[in-house]
Amino acid sequence: MPGSNPRPTWLAAALVTATLVVLTLSLLLGSAGLDIELIRSLRAPRVAAAAGVGALLAQSGLAMQALLRNPLADPYVLGTSGGAAVGALLALMFGVAMAFGAAAGALAAGALLVLLARRALAASDDASPRLILSGAMLAAVFGALATLLLTLTPDQQLRGAIFWLVGDLSGADHAGSTLIAAVLFMLALLARHRAIDRLLLGSEAAHLLGEPVRRLRLELLVCASLAAGLAVASAGAIGFVGLVVPQALRLAGVQRTCELAWLAPVGGAGLLMAADLVSRSVASPVELPVGAVMALIGAPVFIFFLARGGR
Repeated sequence: MPGSNPRPTWLAAALVTATLVVLTLSLLLGSAGLDIELIRSLRAPRVAAAAGVGALLAQSGLAMQALLRNPLADPYVLGTSGGAAVGALLALMFGVAMAFGAAAGALAAGALLVLLARRALAASDDASPRLILSGAMLAAVFGALATLLLTLTPDQQLRGAIFWLVGDLSGADHAGSTLIAAVLFMLALLARHRAIDRLLLGSEAAHLLGEPVRRLRLELLVCASLAAGLAVASAGAIGFVGLVVPQALRLAGVQRTCELAWLAPVGGAGLLMAADLVSRSVASPVELPVGAVMALIGAPVFIFFLARGGR
């Protein structure tokens, strides 16, 4: 019986333990004399932001992989993060809240992605290759737009904008909102876990089992886009968390959405906290962009799956 497999239980215990260890190291490592005020005012908000952003990115990737039935689906690869970054930069230029601009940009990128392959998405499971290719082209377009916007950024803000664009947690100030959003998104995935599992069998099978396929795909796309947009607004365009975490869990034997829905955010939080710890420690006192550290981890994984044909 599927429920009798003890592997997810041991994996969950190991994952939670590893995340707690990373959390402890992130809070205490490098704190001179374990300065409680330093930990409370500087380190804790940054670690909480890393946990929230990592959880949201992992959930966004999980939702997109269910939507497209493709292990290479990721908000960074499909251009959703790029659209959110462009929206955030425009919001910054016009004095609007970055979270609003990033969410609007992510939703626009997701809607554009669906429009580019709407026939394939509505008709059959052949949507996946077309959407992946369309998403890659969208990512390139949004990357070019972000570069053009950076040329219009005032010199005194340029360095900070570039650092933020490649992923930066030093100025993250939305820790509470990202953690709350991650919890809400987890509850939404848990509430729809049976429908998502049926969608993974194929659109025709899900339809025969009574699932409203189009509505479910729209819900997944909206939730994934909003999660990616909030993550980008908080810490910039950090890539590959949504690719690495769900696939690592699946390779470890976790397949059901009811388990992935909470293990993915825990794993995403732990992975990004670890990447942030590395970015702060490797070249101390100089901080490396956490997005660059994640790219060094995620890009080889992406190439590995691509070489295997996306299996």
